[in-house]
Amino acid sequence: MPVGLVALALGGFGIGLTEFLIAGLLPQVAESFSVSEAAAGRLISGYALSVAVGAIALTAATARLPRKQVLVGLVGLFVIGNLLSAVASDYSVMMLGRIVAALCHGSFFGIGSLVARSLVAPEKKSQAVAVMFAGLTVANVLGVPFGALVGERWGWRAAFWAVTGIGVLALAGIAALVPATASPPVSQGLREQFLAFRSAQVWLTLVATALSYGGMFGAFSYIAYTFTEVSGFSSGDVAWLLMVYGVGLVVGNLVGGRAADRDRDRALVWALGGLAVTLTVFGALAGSGSASVVLVFLMGVTGFASVPGMITRVTDHAGGAALAASANVSASNVGNALGAWLGGVGISAGLGYRSPLYAGAGIVVVALGVMVVAARMDRAVVVRS
Repeated sequence: MPVGLVALALGGFGIGLTEFLIAGLLPQVAESFSVSEAAAGRLISGYALSVAVGAIALTAATARLPRKQVLVGLVGLFVIGNLLSAVASDYSVMMLGRIVAALCHGSFFGIGSLVARSLVAPEKKSQAVAVMFAGLTVANVLGVPFGALVGERWGWRAAFWAVTGIGVLALAGIAALVPATASPPVSQGLREQFLAFRSAQVWLTLVATALSYGGMFGAFSYIAYTFTEVSGFSSGDVAWLLMVYGVGLVVGNLVGGRAADRDRDRALVWALGGLAVTLTVFGALAGSGSASVVLVFLMGVTGFASVPGMITRVTDHAGGAALAASANVSASNVGNALGAWLGGVGISAGLGYRSPLYAGAGIVVVALGVMVVAARMDRAVVVRS
């Protein structure tokens, strides 16, 4: 494995921690700044919205710069944002720190995925992307418990100091270990980057990405309620159950990357089909504690198995445009918001805490349909050529 991929994975790990650890720190942050729980919660939603905006804006602004240089700058922005959060004197500075850190998120994974695939042979490009995203998936496993543990022992600021330190290590690693030859100056200007969006395949992949994320995270957003109100677990069990889900993400990411390098569209169709079936079965068997443990693991596996393939697919059809890769990250965040909203609609309508699982399955079925259409169109083009 190229050492540059390890540095990229470390950067992904740090960024993932920043996104997830705040959930375990909200009570402390709210008390520290004398704000309501709802206001503290906006530190999460504000981050998510900033990811969606920053992914497009920063990638567009840096279109002609060498990719390694851009990655170093993005991780530097991440360090500054977390440093602001660590030393924040009031809520507004804390929110500013969250926004600054979030701005780099989408662009880092978008541009980083292009650099990652350039470090390996073409037939291993999805696996390289999966290695980079392994940092994010591990952060998903550790983020909330890490934040809660550090925050309880040393205070919430210590958690942000720790993430700042990880960011500094990632910055040094990328600067030292990612070869300059892997990131030559990009010849595409902003106009050429936007022209990539004329491709129907780019749009179909972005829609499939948004819907697949929407289905998975629509169910995941309310999974704690499903565990406690339907499966019969205690609130104290939720933490380890979420770690089971996170381990599934790690496995799915790595398996999905390997499968996508063999036959990408087939792997994506199987991953989405598997996720739709898993969510449907989970909804039916959520009353069983043992079944729920198995199914939440499979939910993580099938939910993240499509991620490496989706990223390489959109960038291949976009001619390597970094803006398309970053747009894929924005699409996933839009999908997260859509899925969480639809899952909440079912609960508000009195359909119970199984309903987000069924709603998620329905969204993924639509994603599967989009992916099947995209794959058939691709095969038709190959046949005609």
